Amino acid sequence: MAVPSEQVIKYLQQSHDRIFENNRAWAEEHRKKNPEFFTKLSAGQEPDYLWIGCSDSRIPAEAITGLGPGEMFIHRNIANLVCNTDLNVMSVVNYAVRHLKVKHIVVCGHYGCGGVKAAMTPKDMGLLNPWLRNIRDVYRLHEAELDQITDEEKRYDRLVELNVVEQCRNILKTAAVQQSYAKNDFPIVHGWVFGFQDGLLKDLKINFEEMLKGIQKIYDLSAE
Repeated sequence: MAVPSEQVIKYLQQSHDRIFENNRAWAEEHRKKNPEFFTKLSAGQEPDYLWIGCSDSRIPAEAITGLGPGEMFIHRNIANLVCNTDLNVMSVVNYAVRHLKVKHIVVCGHYGCGGVKAAMTPKDMGLLNPWLRNIRDVYRLHEAELDQITDEEKRYDRLVELNVVEQCRNILKTAAVQQSYAKNDFPIVHGWVFGFQDGLLKDLKINFEEMLKGIQKIYDLSAE
């Protein structure tokens, strides 16, 4: 095994140290702005939003929404999926709804998503196959519409949107969300897409009440 050069070791140490320098500057800035900031932060969290987004490193949820610490509960995975067999995301949704009492749940995808592109590639992706199959299932559900789009990039972008809508539907299938909405009239479920070209969020304007009614013939779990 090759031994890292001194230059590589120095770079790795500097990139590590930079995080702590940034952290100290961030903490100092907040202390100056509000001396009680960390006292309030340590008292607990009451976020209004649950954000389910892609793991892509270019999409900092708080930065693009203008929200601060404590205002958003965040879960991220490849291609912002909400799979009922994924105990991680199911636990996040359950905790956010039943315990944090979030008022909004946002599924946010992004154009140019590598996970979506990989799912549309007829290739064995090894360990990723079971995960990507969830996106391929979305493609299957909307195959007729997508196959009519001749421009490949536009087809990818449309699947990104359709995938967000389908994950919103999966959220509405959960008992926690159905029961909370029946009792409290929240959370509201939203589907958004982030664009790298302009930095803007696109609201897909999902009619979640209509979507909820549409699935409850089969997935009704609203009775506690």
